Amino acid sequence: MGNPGKILMVCIALLLCQFAVAQQKWSLEQCIRHAQENNLQVKQMELSQEQADNNLKAAKLEFFPTLNASVGYNMSWGRSVNLNDLEIVENKLSQSSSANLSSSLPLFEGMRKQNNIKSNAKQLEITRANIENLKDNISISIAKGYLQVLLCTEIEKSAQQSYRNVEAQVARTQELVDAGQQTYSSLLEVKSQLANENLQLVTARNNCRSALLELAQLLNLPAGTEFEIEDPSLENVSLEWKDENLEELLASAKSLPRIRKAELELELSKLQYKIQKGAALPTISLNAGYGTYYSDNQDTPLFTQFDNNRNPSLGFGLSIPIFNNRRTNTAIKNARSNVKSSEIGVGIAVQELEKEIQLAYNEAMASHGRMEAAASNVEAARESFNYTTEKFNLGLLNGTDYSTAKTNLFKAESEYLQSKYQYIFQQKIMDYYRNGYVETEN
Repeated sequence: MGNPGKILMVCIALLLCQFAVAQQKWSLEQCIRHAQENNLQVKQMELSQEQADNNLKAAKLEFFPTLNASVGYNMSWGRSVNLNDLEIVENKLSQSSSANLSSSLPLFEGMRKQNNIKSNAKQLEITRANIENLKDNISISIAKGYLQVLLCTEIEKSAQQSYRNVEAQVARTQELVDAGQQTYSSLLEVKSQLANENLQLVTARNNCRSALLELAQLLNLPAGTEFEIEDPSLENVSLEWKDENLEELLASAKSLPRIRKAELELELSKLQYKIQKGAALPTISLNAGYGTYYSDNQDTPLFTQFDNNRNPSLGFGLSIPIFNNRRTNTAIKNARSNVKSSEIGVGIAVQELEKEIQLAYNEAMASHGRMEAAASNVEAARESFNYTTEKFNLGLLNGTDYSTAKTNLFKAESEYLQSKYQYIFQQKIMDYYRNGYVETEN
């Protein structure tokens, strides 16, 4: 058995390590990197990339000649031919063996091998573009989930502060009631507002937990893992409106993986078309062989026979396709149609991207407008609440008016926070179209 003291120290170290991991705060950059590295779809696509790379290497090896070897052993009964003197042998067991080497090297195949190498190289690039596009989508989803957690956290803080304010107001109203400056019904109304504030606080906390859970699922963290995200300062984040040149933005966005993938698929279809056209051309090949044999009908030893019976060969072959039920012509026509389809696919990808940019720009402008309107609404609601609180403390208003003003203020603050974080998210979307990646720094 081990030293109990050492075992205890190891256990404590493991617990401290787990505690440190549980208390780790994740930045947006860490979240995006972790999600990209642990996403199962990314891992699956990486296997496809490995297969595409193997196919490219195999296509390059097609330029090397083939080489095959064979060895045979035969026994025969009844009538046979004596290979020594070519006489017919009756009812005798004959044994023979042979060894052969053969090689073939196509000299011309309509450039199919060259185009096949280029085709496999394009397929490898397409697989990489698919991985990059998936990682981009993951980055956007993580950024949205991350900002949603920050939003819920801000709303929870606002709800917590609102609860404390009403809690203090309850104590203040109790003093006014005791002094005869407020009615008991006003105290009950303020306590009712406190209960409502508590409900809002509980709801805000639940929303925070839900947002954290959704982010954890996006990160593919094990079930039950607790983690926190960094609370970055948004003071340096510009909330000013920036006009965008949509044509320049579209030109920058055309370098995104989804557009590059469509363009690569067009190039691939053109190569496939050339391969099919090459199948209609004649092929020329060089063939070489070497063989020998042994027979027990000869009196000479095994290796002597192998040496005497050598049979080297060298030849050229020409194959001309004439008629194969129009399979080649059909394949050429289909490949030509695929080229046209891929050309349309590029147009569709660009068109969809242009629509996305227009919608993102419009949503950014709308969210900025909502944020400014919400900011004005918060200011007005805060002034109204402060005025209502003063009047309520003087006994000039009842608790209902106070509760209504407090509810309106919390609602206005929540709407402002939502529009603010929505605008920040839309800014990141615009940055993605402009730079090709999601900004992770404030």
